[in-house]
Amino acid sequence: MSSASHLAADPCPPSAVSHGAGLIGLAGLIGWVLLARHFGWNGPNAALACCIATGLPMVLWSVLIDKVHLRPSTGLDWSRPAPVKDVIDTSLIKLTGLWLTWAGIAAIYATARWYWTGNYQFSMRVFIFVAPVLFFLSIPYVIWLDRYLKQPHDGAWHLGAMISGQPGWDRTAIFHHLRAWAVKGFFLAFMLSIVPGGYADIINANISEIATNPVWIANWLIIAMFVVDVQFATVGYVLTLKPLDSHIRTANPYMAGWAAALICYPPFIMMGDNGPLNYHVNTADWAYWFEGNTALLAIWGAWLVLLTAIYAWATVVFGIRFSNLTHRGILTHGPYRWTKHPAYLSKNAYWWFATMPFVVTSGSWVDGLRNGALLACVSAVYYWRARTEERHLMADPDYVAYAAWMDRHGHVPRLIARLTGKRAAAAESLPHPAE
Repeated sequence: MSSASHLAADPCPPSAVSHGAGLIGLAGLIGWVLLARHFGWNGPNAALACCIATGLPMVLWSVLIDKVHLRPSTGLDWSRPAPVKDVIDTSLIKLTGLWLTWAGIAAIYATARWYWTGNYQFSMRVFIFVAPVLFFLSIPYVIWLDRYLKQPHDGAWHLGAMISGQPGWDRTAIFHHLRAWAVKGFFLAFMLSIVPGGYADIINANISEIATNPVWIANWLIIAMFVVDVQFATVGYVLTLKPLDSHIRTANPYMAGWAAALICYPPFIMMGDNGPLNYHVNTADWAYWFEGNTALLAIWGAWLVLLTAIYAWATVVFGIRFSNLTHRGILTHGPYRWTKHPAYLSKNAYWWFATMPFVVTSGSWVDGLRNGALLACVSAVYYWRARTEERHLMADPDYVAYAAWMDRHGHVPRLIARLTGKRAAAAESLPHPAE
């Protein structure tokens, strides 16, 4: 049987997100950047407007084309709205839990010093501005949503019920609620903090000057790819909404998963200049080592741009659903047809080829060996992250089906199987969440 016939007989499980959602978001982003470059809109507010230009087309596509609001996974029944008088008590209890959660996040922001230094100050200014707006809008939104929810007693309700002394609250639901908001509170602050920097670099760049040097071309395109990634990720953390079917189904319940993720981000990052996994001692980038060889610079730069493009593509295909440590629907399209972890693979490959840690300016083979070993540890951290994420997602039968299909047809798993001389794992041998 041919490869095409084999795939036709064993199709990939459907994806929770369509190709169109990500593509139209990318079109909105590019359109805004072109407009901003023309008018010189390079400030932080313009960077936030770029997030809107990215997210709004995806919201419209999701509702008007994909009709995500009609999916059973939203938990909404639009045909029979409950009277306001029947849901008001539930809504008030839920608002109590929601506002208490926000107050807890605000207390952490106010206490943790790193949120008031460097780029994080921008995030705090944004949160201070939108906080009263969100507070007042949450009232009609929660009441409106409760009229259509099949099961209105979500985690916020259970927390509010516990605080107000109402019977029927469940500890498990509360923990799920708090984990989900911990993810959103931690990562949204970080993403917002880095939105203005890369955006300004793209808007302010002198394209005619950049075009004269292959290194400058590659570096500008790499920055552009990271801007795409950050814009989509920021939109994803904001739009965790049931009517868009982009809500958080579950947040990773395993401590190992949180540890593996958090050590990759400030203030816990271990790969930074002062971190134990800093692999940049006496290193120089690829442009330094290949200086004077225009052809090799162009080839190497193109390869790094390709790796970064794959990394950005792996975020774009999420549409409005990107988020660390959460399950918001299973993706099976785009680069996720090749491997379950395209972002981690491309990101780590980029670090190896861009930094070349084993080649050092000090001429010391010890420095090179140490740097290579440390970057290997960084790659191991991302392998750990991948495994903990799989353990979390394996609780969903849709992911089990996708993982099994990937073992049968995924290009990267099959390549690894050939290189290691092992057969791809069958569905029955995939790790179970309880293991």
